[in-house]
Amino acid sequence: MLDWTDRHCRFFHRLISQHALLYTEMVTTGALIHGDKHRFLQFNAAENPLAFQLGGSNPHELAICARMVEDYGYTEVNLNVGCPSDRVQNGRFGACLMAEPELVAECVAAMSQAVAIPVTIKSRIGIDERDSYQELAHFVDIIANAGCSTFIVHARKAWLSGLSPKQNREVPPLRYDLVYQLKKDFPQLEIIVNGGITSLNQAEEMLKHVDGVMMGREAYHNPYILAEVDKRFFGAVSDPLSRHAIVALLIPYIQEQLKTEARLNSVSRHILGLFHGEPGARGWRRYISENVSKPGADENVILEGLKFTT
Repeated sequence: MLDWTDRHCRFFHRLISQHALLYTEMVTTGALIHGDKHRFLQFNAAENPLAFQLGGSNPHELAICARMVEDYGYTEVNLNVGCPSDRVQNGRFGACLMAEPELVAECVAAMSQAVAIPVTIKSRIGIDERDSYQELAHFVDIIANAGCSTFIVHARKAWLSGLSPKQNREVPPLRYDLVYQLKKDFPQLEIIVNGGITSLNQAEEMLKHVDGVMMGREAYHNPYILAEVDKRFFGAVSDPLSRHAIVALLIPYIQEQLKTEARLNSVSRHILGLFHGEPGARGWRRYISENVSKPGADENVILEGLKFTT
């Protein structure tokens, strides 16, 4: 599973792995109801299976938005109960909702009644001083009874004040054991672990304890880590594409996007890590970064960058 967001990023990751479930960035109910919903909901058909993540705490509004998501053809709608930023808290959604499991259950029930696609939850293991396993299990139990059967759990608690969102992704210690315990105590639920996962060996070991693994930052900074996913975990017969083959498949997409208002940088920034750890990786990154914003920059910038790789 991936939780990377920008549609160009999602398309790029789909070229690497056909089986990973991709996630959008969190979009608030207000943005969909009162803004340009097509801007937020549009995606390339090649990105499916694709999940859409919502932020909100009003059951009626979440139900309306869940229907929009389903109508656009998404595979899953996910409710964010894990983001700790001040902006999110001020809107009464994200991680602060872990203190209100009954409200989250109402939201899940309303969404589930509105759509046929799965409604899932993305949470932390706790917030502030409310970080005991008993509180986490209570949270999961109440929401599961409302109709949610899939929980994606970032194995860190969130501090709602005192830490930035970036620090909240790094400072609180990882407690994978609590996520594993959830699977033991709720074997009927699908439990997916997230947070600090940097290798497929690590993911394989985790799958002995839970149903799934969500990889975020590592898959963004080192996207080719996903090249073995289809064969290793999903039984694919064919060998993974080479990095150069992936770039070749991306070129028609870049050409298509440049015919719209998209900038080359909107695509290229997601592929800078493609040659991570390989000879020429630094030259690849530097050449693209230095040339992508020049007047008339097009797909040839990417093709020229390949000359630095072997």
